[in-house]
Amino acid sequence: MGGVELMTPKDKRPRKRVRGWGGVAGMAVAVAATAALLPAALHQAPDEGKRRAPQTTHAAPAAATEECKDGQAAEASLKPDGGAKGDAVRRIQDRGQLIAGVDQNSYRWGYRATDGGLQGFDIDLARAIAKQILGDETKVVFRAIPTNQRIPALQQEKVDIVVRTMTINCDRLEDVDFSSEYFRGGQQVMAPKGSGIKGMDDLDGKTVCTAAGSTGEEALNKEVKGAKVLTVDNQLDCLVRVQVGEADAVVTDNALAAGQAAQDPSMSLEGDRFTDEPYGVAVKKGSDDLVKRINKVLADYRKGGDNSDWMKAYRKWLAADLPGIKAPPEPKYRD
Repeated sequence: MGGVELMTPKDKRPRKRVRGWGGVAGMAVAVAATAALLPAALHQAPDEGKRRAPQTTHAAPAAATEECKDGQAAEASLKPDGGAKGDAVRRIQDRGQLIAGVDQNSYRWGYRATDGGLQGFDIDLARAIAKQILGDETKVVFRAIPTNQRIPALQQEKVDIVVRTMTINCDRLEDVDFSSEYFRGGQQVMAPKGSGIKGMDDLDGKTVCTAAGSTGEEALNKEVKGAKVLTVDNQLDCLVRVQVGEADAVVTDNALAAGQAAQDPSMSLEGDRFTDEPYGVAVKKGSDDLVKRINKVLADYRKGGDNSDWMKAYRKWLAADLPGIKAPPEPKYRD
């Protein structure tokens, strides 16, 4: 078997008729037209209603899996401090707005409602952060950013925070800082029902789509030999690539794939998740004051057991597609 072959999105096979949930393809076209950073002040719209959940179960958040050079777990963050103030917090307060980098095409996490507004689990969290720092959850500007632009957007100060199902790991901690963990996901294969693809072992010789700069791309390059890796800027585009016959399967976070499988009943999650990935809110490197403020929001989110704000948000946005989670992940702190 040869090595991994990297590909750009080109027509390698005759196009097939789009199957499944047709609105996904339409949404992806709109996303492609807005790949650059797009500022827009938006308000949350009502939930669009329940979709059919995929036939899969998900355990409660798992233990840490990565230890960084300093001996700390990757997801170990700074202790919460609701009054912390430094350059990062002052910049937000002086502006009078929080600028949040988010996704606009991940169902249940950050996606556009029928009225054009953004909604989802990550969107609600960004609003809660704005309320903590500015006293008003509406004082947030959302900027839609591709997966591979999350870190540059922070480094160039185009956004204050990134709330976009972003995995905390040691490599990324070289470039940005993270809040404590707010969700635990993992990479998994998604493929058309009846395709014969049942997990990572079946990807040899297949064209597999994943988002550029994602942990899915990293996992494919490390774990799968003989697969053709097709990368796209926005993760939802992978579903469209499968629908039109340009890819055989998708590798992405199971949390995102579950929402897509709910949208398109012809797709399903296959095999077990093969990585363990904590999601955190990312900020520019050195923004300790902002990290502490965000961690205060997350500490408050977790309080209250089954009646906590975290569990309420989980039931509202995620439970239909990611059933079985009983509690938020426990935070780890390094000081």
